[in-house]
Amino acid sequence: MAKSPVPAQSSVPTGGGRPPLHPLKEPLPWLKALWQFSRPHTIVGTSFSTVALFAIALAVAVPSLNGAQIFGSWLLAWIACLCGNVYIVGLNQVEDIAIDRINKPHLPIASGEFTKRHGQKIVWLMGGGAIALSLLSQNIFLILTVVLSLIIGTAYSLPPIRLKRYPFWASMCILVVRGAIVNLGLYLYFATQLGLGRTVPARVWALTLFVLVFSFAIAIFKDIPDLEGDRQFNISTYTLQLGQKRVFDLARWVLSVCYGGLILAAPFLAGVNAPFLIATHSIGILSFWWLSRRVDLDTSPAKKDISYPDFYQFIWKLFFVEYLIFPLACWLAA
Repeated sequence: MAKSPVPAQSSVPTGGGRPPLHPLKEPLPWLKALWQFSRPHTIVGTSFSTVALFAIALAVAVPSLNGAQIFGSWLLAWIACLCGNVYIVGLNQVEDIAIDRINKPHLPIASGEFTKRHGQKIVWLMGGGAIALSLLSQNIFLILTVVLSLIIGTAYSLPPIRLKRYPFWASMCILVVRGAIVNLGLYLYFATQLGLGRTVPARVWALTLFVLVFSFAIAIFKDIPDLEGDRQFNISTYTLQLGQKRVFDLARWVLSVCYGGLILAAPFLAGVNAPFLIATHSIGILSFWWLSRRVDLDTSPAKKDISYPDFYQFIWKLFFVEYLIFPLACWLAA
């Protein structure tokens, strides 16, 4: 099939031609735009994961460090991961300006609140800050977590590699970073800081596998509403290849396998409260299916009572809640 021509960037609206925000003259609007630039749902997800993995390690630890040192170790990792998070999502916006003007016109560069150069400065400052903070920790696991995440995030967005053009590799980037690198890397960082050694227990492997599969579902769900912009700019996605409805159904079953697998595994996991884990995940997947049957994939006047953006944010809330449920299950078993 012949590819559709890529529209010239100059032909795409520029957000009304408004002047970009100035951080000194318009500090509050500028900070609000920076928050949007950081993609708040990913910032919340990163924050929850650092707290959760710290809590899982702490549930069985008898630390030799004092309270201030323990908190300092967590704070350093949290800020380093937040900087890396902003680098990754920011670089994607810097490279996708024309696409975002179609798919996500509210984002700061696409809307004209930030210039491309402004976005680039933030991105490189955050990337440098993430690396510097990880090196300051002098812990190989935090260094590897940050550096590998930045490398994969760069390969995802930046030409000539730009893995986001390929559905399989785009999904792999998201699930490897969110699933494997963050969970295993941060747990090992906290475990070594707390004197637990370098062994990853079964419960952390279970959480990692859950988040891996969940991240794959997020990667599929993410592209469903971006059909038009991705088509015009030749970004191949599962949605373009299979259609919105089929991809939506596929993602629902992927998430069901994710929850079902952990429910079945819970009785065999040491160090977790199995009844609590089974009950909470049963509620989670039933709520997901109930809501998914009410969602409207169309952008025309809704035939059902849940818009797709609201449903997508609900999926992220399930992701956030997992990082509350799993540590609590560990603490209930301690």
